[in-house]
Amino acid sequence: MDDPAQLTEFGKILLMGIVGALLVLFTLLLGKIISPKKPTKEKLSTYECGEEAQGSSWIQFNARFYVIALVFLLFDVELIFIFPWATVFGQADFISADPRWGWFTLLEMFVFVGILIVGLVYVWRKGDLEWIKPRVITPRVQVNIPGAAYDRLNRERYRVQPFEPLRPSEIKEASKTEAPETKAPAFKPRFKKPGTTP
Repeated sequence: MDDPAQLTEFGKILLMGIVGALLVLFTLLLGKIISPKKPTKEKLSTYECGEEAQGSSWIQFNARFYVIALVFLLFDVELIFIFPWATVFGQADFISADPRWGWFTLLEMFVFVGILIVGLVYVWRKGDLEWIKPRVITPRVQVNIPGAAYDRLNRERYRVQPFEPLRPSEIKEASKTEAPETKAPAFKPRFKKPGTTP
């Protein structure tokens, strides 16, 4: 019956996996050999969606990106289960075997999609689907000073005096002269509780 020279179903899967791995390794090796190697400052810099990278990469990351990615992945993976259900749902063989089959599978899918909708509403109500963009607000203070006074101050040129740092000996002398002497208080306050006699 079974010819030992033929592959089993698992052998075919193993063979396809080996061929796939070899193709990937071959294309990577071919790219390494053929591709030109001309590194420049622009090529070696960090690519961030077409924007120039600014500052350090060691910054706090907004968790909203992570939450939105998880929600997308959750609903994307869950919706994959609808496709096999849709192919099996309408098979005439199952419906002819038991007429309740169609109603059972339809009810089952309503429960499944209902749980997904409840999860989506929960995430929506928590505000995790809203993309918060910072609004730049210029502070405004109500003052009685006219704007022309500010403009005049901004237009005026001021002379900057040269900075000369103090020597260590001058710093010590300045701290000695500026330090006030601590004196004892002229009187000592006495506190008594209400309702008590001295």
